[in-house]
Amino acid sequence: MANSVDCAAGCKVIEPAKTDAPWMVMVHGMSQDHRVFSRQVAAFRSEFKILLVDLAGHGLAAAVPGPFGHVEHAFHVRRGLASNRVDNAHYWGTHTGATVGLVLAATCPGLIQSLILEGPVVPGDNPPVVVAAMQKAKSAARQEGVCAAIAQWWHDSCWFDYMRANPDICRADQHLGIVKDFSGRPWMDDQVGEDIVDVEILLSRITIPTLIYNGVMGHPDFLSAALCLKGLLPDARTVDVEDSGGFPAWENPEITNKIVAAFVAAI
Repeated sequence: MANSVDCAAGCKVIEPAKTDAPWMVMVHGMSQDHRVFSRQVAAFRSEFKILLVDLAGHGLAAAVPGPFGHVEHAFHVRRGLASNRVDNAHYWGTHTGATVGLVLAATCPGLIQSLILEGPVVPGDNPPVVVAAMQKAKSAARQEGVCAAIAQWWHDSCWFDYMRANPDICRADQHLGIVKDFSGRPWMDDQVGEDIVDVEILLSRITIPTLIYNGVMGHPDFLSAALCLKGLLPDARTVDVEDSGGFPAWENPEITNKIVAAFVAAI
């Protein structure tokens, strides 16, 4: 197996043993990078050609400038797919990466075969808990520096609650190591992303199979967003993953991977 890295596009390709394998794209959330999918790469690399995409301002794409809105992130991911000649793929995203997947699927019909979404929100409509956390992080980054903002983000953000409470089984130190590598660039940027209007019409274009999942201990705002999205998407279902909170794929990868494998196999 050969791996390749494209820093210009913020991408890493994991090649499978078989050349005719379908594509699976994996996109992380705010303050993370492609390493959060390490257990998913290990589980799916024999059956899929995997494209790991780092969002603008993160990881391999840390130098990519803003704005850092959902629309701009979707454009960045689309460019990563194009640079690697991906024209049809299963898409797996977590949090910001999940919401970006919705924008991408709605605006690029035929590009995405299915959506696997961990903790998504309605595009352009961040819930109160996300808005408050982002405002606090931006304020801390500008007043005290990015390192202080990252420490506050880790200790105060509800999506890390389960991980912090169960540090050994959730590999909390390893996850924190990823977060500490975050550039913080989106917190320092004053540019405003493109508005998303007519969200219901936008999402109604997504007719592909969609799996939306959260941890059973996830924040109510994310659980409510999942139900809202299920009502707006023609072919969506929701799952609550046991023994997990904000990041089931990281916190309980064995169960999450089984759920995803069954979902993809049924398409």
